[in-house]
Amino acid sequence: MTTTTTTSTTTPAAGGPVRQTAPPLGPERPVLWPKRTVRTLSNGMQVVLAEARTFPKISAQLFFRSGNAVVAHTSPGLADMASAVVRTGTASRPSRRIEEDLRRMGANLGTHSGADSTAISVSGLAEFSGGLLELMSDLARNASFPAEEFERERRQRFEELRIERATPGFLASERLRRVLFGDHPYAIVAPSEDQVAAYRREQLEEFYHKYYSPAGALLVLVGDFAAEEMFAQVEKIFGAWKAPQPEALPSPAPPHPAGRRVHLVHLPGAVQAQVLLGNLAITRRDPDWQRAVLANSIYGGAFHSRLVINIREQKGYTYSPRSSVNALRQHGYFSVHAAVRNEVTAATLTEIFYELDRIRSLPVTPEELDSARNYITGVFSLGVATVDGLLGQLSSLYLDRMPEDYLETYRQRIRALTADDVLAAARRHFDSANAQIVIVGDRAHVAEQAALFGHVTEYDAQGKQAQ
Repeated sequence: MTTTTTTSTTTPAAGGPVRQTAPPLGPERPVLWPKRTVRTLSNGMQVVLAEARTFPKISAQLFFRSGNAVVAHTSPGLADMASAVVRTGTASRPSRRIEEDLRRMGANLGTHSGADSTAISVSGLAEFSGGLLELMSDLARNASFPAEEFERERRQRFEELRIERATPGFLASERLRRVLFGDHPYAIVAPSEDQVAAYRREQLEEFYHKYYSPAGALLVLVGDFAAEEMFAQVEKIFGAWKAPQPEALPSPAPPHPAGRRVHLVHLPGAVQAQVLLGNLAITRRDPDWQRAVLANSIYGGAFHSRLVINIREQKGYTYSPRSSVNALRQHGYFSVHAAVRNEVTAATLTEIFYELDRIRSLPVTPEELDSARNYITGVFSLGVATVDGLLGQLSSLYLDRMPEDYLETYRQRIRALTADDVLAAARRHFDSANAQIVIVGDRAHVAEQAALFGHVTEYDAQGKQAQ
């Protein structure tokens, strides 16, 4: 007797067939790009205006092209501290009034400093656009750095550092950056407690007056406005601001280590191991960037990637392994991370390198290629569908000085990539043979496994090398 099994449909209790396979994708919808106006004020500030009239709101970000990297070797993290204190008061607005102004305008305020840039962000009702921009200008030009707010932020940074020094993910990231970037400022991602204790309020003011300059700054606004009227408003509020452009500082080239090496950060009592490995790669301005993004998505950058299927779905070593291509202004790097049980540390690394070598050796399948292209273009489309998402994409576009049509042609360029492009990008930018491996865990459980993958150098949670 022959038994036939049908998997196309089943009939639920409520009646009617249920599809057992995903429906085919519909045609890709066009992105309705808002009208964009780009101008530069006489003081050197570039202004980007995007009219998005869906909701009566505006969002704006003012960027200065200097961040933690410019003070990394003298006062690590100082730019981050300065940006936190900037929002706490100006010559004419104490902290309480700033908060009252924000409530009155239904607005939000944020400040942030990364490696390469510092930003002041505001968002709120479009009818208060003038007040929002005046507040942003006041913070950018007249911050007062109240002593009590400085001390409060310093105490908070102490507490954050204590938490970070016990967090495996932070320790792994810090060590990998030091290994990959050597004497370059990108190597330093956080200060020590002693360095925070040495901060002085006057240093924050000095950084502020030197680097918060309109020359070379970028102001991006997205929302419900008419471009000509908004530009007139921007020019009135920011046009008279004059300051010299900060001098660009030279940076040493990162090292290029040969051969795999293991960097073990000993965290006593750790019940699992944080595995992180990587190599220097490229920035967004490199012609290979889209190829590397696509290759990364197939390797480990998406939930349906090879790495996730291997060590999460098939072997159960970890819950959320991922890989990424990380772009900074001067350099980029590729990284792979996974938090795993101590006993499968070596097995996890074996599979990570197996998948790296496989994507570097053989073309990906047509199904993988189509899936990754659909995923990347779909995420991109969702990302520019909101005001904040569009603001983020435009900010990256102009901060990185990409071609003017970069966003409009992004999906088309991803769609045009082939399996040969993926193979070439993986071979160039996923440097399996010279990858630097960081393991954070208890040496008693992971040191022997670590030694299987190269010479091991050990550090403590403060970054000091073991003798």
